[in-house]
Amino acid sequence: MIRTKAGAPRRARPGVKHRTGWRKTVARTLGRARTGRLGRARARRLGRTEARRLGRDQQRLRRALAMGLPTVWGAVAITYKLGCPLAQQNGLGARIVTCAVFFAVGTGLILHVRRGLLRELRQIRKVAGAAQGALLRPLPPRIDGLNIAAVQFSADRGATVGGDLYDVIGTEYGVRVVMGDVRGHGLAAIGTVAAVLGSFREAVHDETELPGVLRRLERALARHLRERAKAEHPSSGLDADSPVAEEFVTVLLLEIGHDGEVRALNCGHPWPYLLRGHAGPTGERGPVEHLTAGDPLPPLGPFPLPAELPVVRCGHLLPGEALFLHTDGVEDARDSAGQFFPLAAALTEADRTQPVSPQSVLRTLFTQLLGHAGGLPSDDVAMLVLRNDRARVPMQQGEPLAHQLK
Repeated sequence: MIRTKAGAPRRARPGVKHRTGWRKTVARTLGRARTGRLGRARARRLGRTEARRLGRDQQRLRRALAMGLPTVWGAVAITYKLGCPLAQQNGLGARIVTCAVFFAVGTGLILHVRRGLLRELRQIRKVAGAAQGALLRPLPPRIDGLNIAAVQFSADRGATVGGDLYDVIGTEYGVRVVMGDVRGHGLAAIGTVAAVLGSFREAVHDETELPGVLRRLERALARHLRERAKAEHPSSGLDADSPVAEEFVTVLLLEIGHDGEVRALNCGHPWPYLLRGHAGPTGERGPVEHLTAGDPLPPLGPFPLPAELPVVRCGHLLPGEALFLHTDGVEDARDSAGQFFPLAAALTEADRTQPVSPQSVLRTLFTQLLGHAGGLPSDDVAMLVLRNDRARVPMQQGEPLAHQLK
């Protein structure tokens, strides 16, 4: 045992001082880091608190202004009536001045109320536009080499979404397209549109074949109609006499493969048009051709789908060619004489416009449609154009589009 005198310093063992200093350095570093983290967290909390406080102050200021201006106008009118000597006189001039003062006060109050209502209306429209945009979201200009453009408007004034639906999604199986039309129009059909589009956006990535996608749409529509019938008629449910039982949706499903081959399933929807942008290979076919492949399947809703769903193979979409999809609101638009809109002739004229692009085709058609109907048509309208801008399409597996439909 080593004995030391009282008060004499104890000699440190070799290496102990070095280890002690290292520990102190680490402790100081960790302390500074912890202090820094706490400081940053405190700053964030203070920032959020300050932001909330400023927001509450702004709300109080707006409420004060909203209540203060009418109070000021009312105070001006009362002060004039009770304190101004001119208001106590019965002469013609005094009466004219009094009427002018109260007219100015009333006009100010009306303008103030109108300004507040317009502000609320703009906010409501902003929220409604965001919700409708999420339902029928804008399409990207290009998907997997396809140039895309679409236009849609509702028959209900102020609404941007109605009973027509469309979407284009690129998947590992190819570009899949849906165009549909719900029975009825306007805001009443939005619920059905949401059910069908939501199911399509999920099914196109899960199902390898188009029949699987169509059956998913059928199940989603049936589930939506059952829930709607229970909400509207809790006692009766979805029976034959229920108005919900008469709901249906026409659907056109397309799949454009990576090689340009087009496959289709049609449930009561108008067939698309092929826009070549040039004359046919032999000069026999024009630049616009209506694709028809027999009788379509019945619309979704009233009748179940058959056990076998034959997929129509429409050939290949060549580079530079385009497909025009539409709802029946386009062809059913009438003029003042009751004549239907000549869609084929309008497409032929639009296809002559150079350079041909999906945007120019829709612009020309939309202008002609408004001119034909004398304004907005009475039914919802949706139009979609997909042009093949890919560099090359292999042709060893089939012929150009529409050759196999003849």
